[in-house]
Amino acid sequence: MREPAVSTDDSFASTASGVGATTWTTGRIITKDFPAPHLVRLRMHVEDRQRHWPGQHYLIRLRAPDDYTAQRSYSVASDDSDPLVEFLVERLPGGEVSEFLADVAEVGDVLELRGPIGRWFRWDTYTPALCLVGGTGVVPAVSMTRAARHHGRADLLRVVAVARTPDDLPYAEELAQAGASIVHTRESSTARPPGALTAAELAPLLEGVELAYVCGSARFAGFAEDLLVESGLDPEAIRVERFGVTG
Repeated sequence: MREPAVSTDDSFASTASGVGATTWTTGRIITKDFPAPHLVRLRMHVEDRQRHWPGQHYLIRLRAPDDYTAQRSYSVASDDSDPLVEFLVERLPGGEVSEFLADVAEVGDVLELRGPIGRWFRWDTYTPALCLVGGTGVVPAVSMTRAARHHGRADLLRVVAVARTPDDLPYAEELAQAGASIVHTRESSTARPPGALTAAELAPLLEGVELAYVCGSARFAGFAEDLLVESGLDPEAIRVERFGVTG
């Protein structure tokens, strides 16, 4: 990876996590809201917080009185300049962590966290990049968009966000205001008619792009990766993060 010649925050490149190991710490829930019935957004104050790159994630661990633990990975939506760390969690039926965070956890509660984690999927904020994300996989793209804006590098990042309907895309308004391309496959609220994203639509957005980040379900990730290659991007330039139900 190249090192930036100039940074708008000269301490960021040398101190952001991902190079060394992270340790478990705690985070206090400062705000909690529900952007949609199946989504909960948590903003947390993290003790001994390490700086993070957009695209990284945290582990959130729950601990029962008998010391039984359960943990899941959640991408960070906030950028590093935010004093709080923001997570968007999809409440999954039978998901012991997501159901707890949505239904039980309250403002003021303290949870165990470890992070930030992830070298492969992080964006360095100066390499020209495209994010192709689907549904709740939009979260890393939100962090990247916020970081690009904070560092004055919005011209280096392009975002394509895909969802079945407008209601299925979190952060849609924020992304649209940042210039993201919004694609609805079933029902559209934009001038673009509903339908799958095509290589012809994607190819112009890849001009000058050096890296592409894909995040979404396994099905979406496979489709997006194939589409990027079909659109002319070198497979070695694609970073993929898949998510799904954890048993």
